[in-house]
Amino acid sequence: MFNLEKLVRSNIRQLQPYTSARDEFSGTEGIFLDANENPFGTYNRYPDPYQTALKSRLAQIKAVPPEQLFLGNGSDEVIDLLLRIFCTPGEDQALIFTPTYGMYEVCAHINDVKLLRLPLLEGFQIDLENALPMLFNPRLKMIFLCSPNNPSGNLLQASDIETLLQHFKGIVVLDEAYVDFSPLPSWSGKTAQYPNLVVLQTLSKAWGLAGLRIGMAIAQAGIIAYLNKVKPPYNISSQNQQTALAALQRTATFREQVSVIASEKNRMEQALTALDFVEKVYPSDANFC
Repeated sequence: MFNLEKLVRSNIRQLQPYTSARDEFSGTEGIFLDANENPFGTYNRYPDPYQTALKSRLAQIKAVPPEQLFLGNGSDEVIDLLLRIFCTPGEDQALIFTPTYGMYEVCAHINDVKLLRLPLLEGFQIDLENALPMLFNPRLKMIFLCSPNNPSGNLLQASDIETLLQHFKGIVVLDEAYVDFSPLPSWSGKTAQYPNLVVLQTLSKAWGLAGLRIGMAIAQAGIIAYLNKVKPPYNISSQNQQTALAALQRTATFREQVSVIASEKNRMEQALTALDFVEKVYPSDANFC
């Protein structure tokens, strides 16, 4: 059975997070003397540390409660924080299926977490036969999956993902950076069924906001609470929060742009297939081929 408190590093469980008087204030107006801010300027006040307005809008779009959302300085920050919460440096391990997104490896090395690598099968699918015995390794605390996968572009088979979620007692991180281009729905609605599931998404790809560096984690509230506990106090600037919130009101434009990108990807696939020197164009569920 999944036990969150047992999985979290003991020093993180005992950690007293950074707090300020602003954390105890629920309003938006007032005279604030606690942070010694400059009274002049457009961006003179510290940003909302919990991105309340932006989370509220994202919760509507993603159909999840705000308390199940964490926003990071890109998904890369979320990956790093998850490793800090669950993996003891020099002792614990994480598993990836290669080829995949390179930041899992970089963040693991930064946190001194041994990384286990298992190559994907032909068609870039999970090698379950060899993966399942690894799940009983007591030092293995985290699995990273990317679906649609980067760089292969394909969705991982849902049955394989479910098998890992059902058998693994650690954290399964499912990176859905390209989910908005996928024909299948997100796994974000399955966090109640799988309490060890953390779904990563981003505003960098389909929303076209890569310059704002806003990534998100969707998980059960207990995991989100630990992410909020260890994050830097003000990890997303006021300007980035405001710009993202304005962009998220333009859902019709978002859908139109995703449709155009998908059409252009299909045109690229056809053009590549027509070239004599191209041996194979793999099917892609992302925005690239």
